[in-house]
Amino acid sequence: MSLKKILIIDDESSCRIALGKFLTKENYDVKSVRKGEEALELFKNQHFDLVITDLKMPDVDGMEIVSFISKNFPETHSIVMTGFGSIESSIEALKRGAFHYITKPFRLEEIKNLVQKAIGEKELQKANQLYRKELQATYQFENIIGESRKMKDVFELIEKVAVTDCTVLITGESGTGKELVVRAIHYNSLRSKKPLVTVNCGAIPESLLESELFGHMKGSFTGAISNREGRFETADKGTLFLDEIGSMPFALQVKLLRVLQTKSFDPVGGKTRQVDVRIIAATNRDLEQAVNKNEFREDLFYRLNVIPIHIAPLRERKEDIPLLIDHFVKNFNKRNPNKKVSGISGEALRIMLDYDWPGNVRQLENIIERILILKEKGGILPKDLPLKMYQDQNGKKHFDVSIPEDGLDFNNMIDEFEENILRQALHQTKWNQNKAAKLLKLKRTTLIEKLKRKKISKPL
Repeated sequence: MSLKKILIIDDESSCRIALGKFLTKENYDVKSVRKGEEALELFKNQHFDLVITDLKMPDVDGMEIVSFISKNFPETHSIVMTGFGSIESSIEALKRGAFHYITKPFRLEEIKNLVQKAIGEKELQKANQLYRKELQATYQFENIIGESRKMKDVFELIEKVAVTDCTVLITGESGTGKELVVRAIHYNSLRSKKPLVTVNCGAIPESLLESELFGHMKGSFTGAISNREGRFETADKGTLFLDEIGSMPFALQVKLLRVLQTKSFDPVGGKTRQVDVRIIAATNRDLEQAVNKNEFREDLFYRLNVIPIHIAPLRERKEDIPLLIDHFVKNFNKRNPNKKVSGISGEALRIMLDYDWPGNVRQLENIIERILILKEKGGILPKDLPLKMYQDQNGKKHFDVSIPEDGLDFNNMIDEFEENILRQALHQTKWNQNKAAKLLKLKRTTLIEKLKRKKISKPL
């Protein structure tokens, strides 16, 4: 491991030399200069982990050195040395970014401890930055996939709001990946080591939702045989994700508003409790429209909508589809080492790009997984795609094909299309040949003959 580099700046030679010798013995790589101008020149070509500078110097003083380091080299800490009577200036240096100051004369053991603290804190900051980058890689670039302008805007918002404690409202159609955005915000926040607790407001009966959120005390209602901690209490110091917030009953909206305003709540049958929770909500409803219909409280909407993040549907960011397909194929291959599916053909991709994706990213992921379960190797071909992807919104089939300049193999394309229809019928009927034959308006014997000819068999 390379030695930590320290730069000492002091026009007083006795202090500079003594401090340099001491820190060198303490196993630091030390460089010393007499003037601030010399130090600024060194920074053009060298990196330092720590700078120890005198405050009062004839040319460039310590205050200017500290400001320069804070602005241009934030990864470098600085310690200011000052004579008696210059404490106010030292405090000003701290405001400009100095790690600490020490008054002259000082004991060498004192400066040793201060240097260790400064370098130790900087190492901790680097480790935290690395940890945050790893989290961002996990939750921003692996799970939330996109290179469209709309997704880049989402990434920028995640980065800005993650480090704050503000309330976030995430909107978008089902299947767009709202929960992934929630996780990205939480795990890149200062609350990342505390719980992320999820409540699906639309999946819990109204009679139970209050107890689920706020908890209850023993005997507070029939069936309450013991005290129960609610989700707000479980999420204390962490993040509470309220999914499908638009489905929350009107009466409970009042109680949620109180938590947002006062950071306190009442368990069912219990006394008021304080809680420190960041709330992120998500919905596929138009809450403004719900407010206009008196189906959602206006005051609660504005409390939740501090930072709105909208996830665009997949049909509005189709440039992300090739990236998503590649991601899902790679993930599936990792989980199934025996599978060797690689990429997608141009014609199959064109069909997928033409499709409207009503189920958004979730639908795309499910289709890719289904294709790869049935397929052993090779690229994804048009015959592997669901039949519905060849239909328009009125159910009318369209088989327009882009014919390349060098032509195409007509018989092979028809053969692939026929195989695709057969596979889709079998998958839809769970490989019941009688039902598949009826679905395709074929005789069962005709279906069996086609399956044999194309060597289509039920996957193990």
